[in-house]
Amino acid sequence: MDKIPINKIKDNVGKKITLAGWVDSRRDHGKLIFLDLRDRTGIAQLVISQKNNPEIYQEASEIRDEWILSVVGEVKERPGNMKNEDLDTGAFEIPVSELTILNKAQTPPFPLNTDGYDIAEDLRLKYRYLDLRRPRMAEFLKLKDRYKAEVSTFLRDRGFLHIDTPILTKSTPEGARDFLVPSRHYPGKFYALPQSPQQYKQLLMVAGAEKYFQFARCFRDEDLRQDRLLEFEQLDIEASFVNEEDMLTLTEELVIYISEKVFGKKIQEVPFPRLTYEESMKKFGTDSPDLRKDKKDPNILAYAWIRDFPMFEKLQDGSISSTHHPFTAIRDEDLEKLDNKKEILNIKAKQYDLALNGYEIFGGSIRTHQPEILEKVFNSLGHSKKEIEEKFGHLLEAFSYGVPPHGGIAASDRWLMAMLGEKSIREVFAFPTTGAGRTSVMDAPTEVDEEQLKEVGLKRVKPKK
Repeated sequence: MDKIPINKIKDNVGKKITLAGWVDSRRDHGKLIFLDLRDRTGIAQLVISQKNNPEIYQEASEIRDEWILSVVGEVKERPGNMKNEDLDTGAFEIPVSELTILNKAQTPPFPLNTDGYDIAEDLRLKYRYLDLRRPRMAEFLKLKDRYKAEVSTFLRDRGFLHIDTPILTKSTPEGARDFLVPSRHYPGKFYALPQSPQQYKQLLMVAGAEKYFQFARCFRDEDLRQDRLLEFEQLDIEASFVNEEDMLTLTEELVIYISEKVFGKKIQEVPFPRLTYEESMKKFGTDSPDLRKDKKDPNILAYAWIRDFPMFEKLQDGSISSTHHPFTAIRDEDLEKLDNKKEILNIKAKQYDLALNGYEIFGGSIRTHQPEILEKVFNSLGHSKKEIEEKFGHLLEAFSYGVPPHGGIAASDRWLMAMLGEKSIREVFAFPTTGAGRTSVMDAPTEVDEEQLKEVGLKRVKPKK
């Protein structure tokens, strides 16, 4: 007999069924043992009677929490005063006629029937496969699956194609440190893991894909905090023949749909307020303001667009850097300022961010599609002609074959964190890196043996004290 999901027992009253899952709890009541059996769909109450099944009762006496069982029994309705209104399956129970212990389990290092917030994060991440069993985390996994499905449906219905881009790519200056991967076939040379699919999605616009999206893996070797991970996932969107208003409208429609339909949240104001970067900094002191009228209410979502960012910024060493990335388009009225070094910091970009309750959750821009303007931007950033060719020659060559006007936007799991009212992005990622930059469960980075280093032309150097 095939097992059925626990949430389907209400459709099988009076029928003999097979269930399998983990023991969520056990209660002894004299000659009756009650077990709550859990799978990812819900919890079912099992009843084991000493009178009716003495052998099963004896075997069940040894069962403990988190053991894995398979049981057979007939679904029955509970007596009226015994129904549990808090459970979707709380009106039913299964007297067990067959019991198989599939596997035993040690006592977990922490309780799994709480929300887990009071448990040290490093301990939870060390045993993340256990932490994910707790109802709150199990529900999140289902919620994130639905989020991805709904986003995909929304974008596909509007003509977007899901296209995956490579993980091994080229090291280019995009704002954070790259994770480097040594090449065995090309000693002394390195791949880089993508900080974002920025160049590949623009190349897809050159290729004529016109509308693209993916849930892209991104890697940034940067200092960690509660809303940052070394490895994260972002919803990435790019489209051709669009302007800034097109991208804001599309994104706003998507955000409203997901916020209300998937998460059942209330949005404070629609359409979303729009602020310039200067207005936001002057009024709130940040480019990701929290506009909630009642900041004690985490269920209210206060979205706000921030626009007209500076294209360039001066770093502490006096050099010029792009505030977003060098492919961001410049506002038309500021293009002539590119030729005047004194005006460089007054140039505004066609960049737009979406803030939610004090977090930047979406970031995007219209892109520069004219190669001659892109070269001027690289020159303004201090890149020599040789550096431009080495780092961006492939993109400039692609642009020489005709690239349409295009733009895009991306959202990391920070959006989920803010919508769910979580304080750490690690709560919304199945296996996140820790606050110290180590991986869940496997505790990387780890040392590798000398032979592996030799194969890729590297040798271990003692760190400076």
